[in-house]
Order: sequence, then structure tokens, then C-alpha cells
Amino acid sequence: QVQLVESGGGLVTPGDSLKLTCEYFGRISSLYGLAWYRQAPGKQHEWVAAIIDGGQTNYPDSVWGRFAISRDNAKNTVSLQMNNLKPEDTATYYCNTYAAQYRPLGTWGPGTLVTVSS
Repeated sequence: QVQLVESGGGLVTPGDSLKLTCEYFGRISSLYGLAWYRQAPGKQHEWVAAIIDGGQTNYPDSVWGRFAISRDNAKNTVSLQMNNLKPEDTATYYCNTYAAQYRPLGTWGPGTLVTVSS
């Protein structure tokens, strides 16, 4: 029943920063975490950031040190701060819930496109 809407994408130059925001509608169980995923053309969804209800975060090596996820439960939002963007970060970014192994549980929202090009 949870719906998610992403925003904040755009066209940027390598090295730039961008902040994405996801607003969700509906209640999310405290047993589930929130995560960001991205999908490049011809590829499957790739997990890029996760945060649990208690605030602990995790990231894959591909974005470690560059991306930061945060959440505001009162506002029903989860954000992704992306720094030092690279061309390989180009993709459509989505947020979703997960229970284990960062596997998405909900229905995908519209996503927001991030293009990193010189």
C-alpha cells in the first residue's frame, strides 16, 4: 500500500553534487528499512544506500564515501546526498523499502533521472 515519489534529479557535470528526495505515502513497518536503488539503461536495479529505522546506514563500495542517506520519519521522507558524481552514476534513481539483503519490497515509483556528463 506504500507509494513513493522521487524528486531532485537533473543534468550535472562530473564532480558536482545533487540531493534526491523521496516522499512516501503510507505507514512503513519498523522492521523494514528504506533504501535507494538505481537503474541504468539495460541493467537491473542496483542498491546504492540503505538506512534502518534506528538510523544505521550502509553503502556498497561503488558509492562509499560519496553518497549519504538520511530519513525524517516525521515528514515521511528519505534523502540521498550525492557528492563527487561520476558518469557511471548516470541512472534513474528509486527509493523503496526492504527487509533483508537490500531486496526491494514495494512497488517502484516513477524514479528521478540523474545524468552526469561533461
